[in-house]
Amino acid sequence: MRIGTPIPPLDGATEWVNGTVADAIAQASGHITLVHFWSISCGICKEHLPRVAEWRDRYHDQGFRVIAVHMPRYPADTDVTAVQQAIIEYGITQVCAIDNLHKLRDAFQNDQGFVPAYYLFDSEGKLRSFAAGERGLDLVAAALNRLLSATQKAGT
Repeated sequence: MRIGTPIPPLDGATEWVNGTVADAIAQASGHITLVHFWSISCGICKEHLPRVAEWRDRYHDQGFRVIAVHMPRYPADTDVTAVQQAIIEYGITQVCAIDNLHKLRDAFQNDQGFVPAYYLFDSEGKLRSFAAGERGLDLVAAALNRLLSATQKAGT
């Protein structure tokens, strides 16, 4: 996806946990939103999930929202019960899509199937940053800070 691309439709998930597609759309509407792809077979994802949760909680009052997308990498990753257990274990309280058919992966043009992958959208729903892999969160952090600062200045 190119910078400035609108957030893709969130339709097509196999199922949703902690909410519905309508909840996810409502949360993203008018808010800075991080859509993060993760997988239960991804060690780096598991290492980064606490930091995503910290951002979710720390910046919520500033209008920041998070949508999780579980994207299986292997057939064993499609075990919905195991994904639901991981959601509890890693404190994923935000709405989470389970993308067993890779429809969201395709909608976000994550053709290589990168996990973790982070898509940061501004409050108008336009992509402002994308990063993947071990340093993905570090790369997205700068863009998040810029968006939060701009929002704060506009509100004061």
